Amino acid sequence: MQARWNALNRKIVDCRRCPRLREHCLKVASEKRRAYLASEYWGLPVPNFGDPQARVLIVGLAPAAHGANRTGRMFTGDRSGEWLYRALFKAGFANRPRSESRDDGLRLIDCAITATCHCAPPGNKPLPHEIVNCRDWFQSTIDVFPLRAFVALGQIAWRAVVDESRRRGWWDEKLPKFGHAALVRLRNGCALIGSYHPSQQNTFTGKLTEPMLDRVFAIARKEVDAA
Repeated sequence: MQARWNALNRKIVDCRRCPRLREHCLKVASEKRRAYLASEYWGLPVPNFGDPQARVLIVGLAPAAHGANRTGRMFTGDRSGEWLYRALFKAGFANRPRSESRDDGLRLIDCAITATCHCAPPGNKPLPHEIVNCRDWFQSTIDVFPLRAFVALGQIAWRAVVDESRRRGWWDEKLPKFGHAALVRLRNGCALIGSYHPSQQNTFTGKLTEPMLDRVFAIARKEVDAA
């Protein structure tokens, strides 16, 4: 399983399907942000991160331009990651509460992180066809795991999981309403759990609080423990 996981991640990193996104990522990596002038930016598609035997799959939107596009690891190097990994640590899905760099010793436990789009998009908004271009990476990622739960960070991730569940015959009803801590049971035995994205827009305004995010991963922990 580890070999399959590694091979999939290498293919993701080598992907060049979206010229607009590749150009943007390389431009950001070249121009850099003043605070990171001494950093060597990753600038490539960002691979999945986590335990290759995970039963919980977190689905985000896309790497941040000066976060994962800089560090090369999902939710690493930005405030969203600070919130996410702190919550994962408290729920027992990570061995430490901080994510600083690819070699900081952080390890996920029974959990992995992917995205609907593996390249940082301008304005944090991938175009529909760019999400479609990444779809088979999402499908291949799901195939790796003995999953019990999806955690969808935001409505786009929620829709991506539902659409893939329909394709696989795990869901054939109308799109379930997204909401924070919303829970949907799929036919394959997996739970789909919704969460507001831990973006600064949500955390600074109080739309998402730490207890709210902790609640989502407490639900995910309950699903795994019940299995």
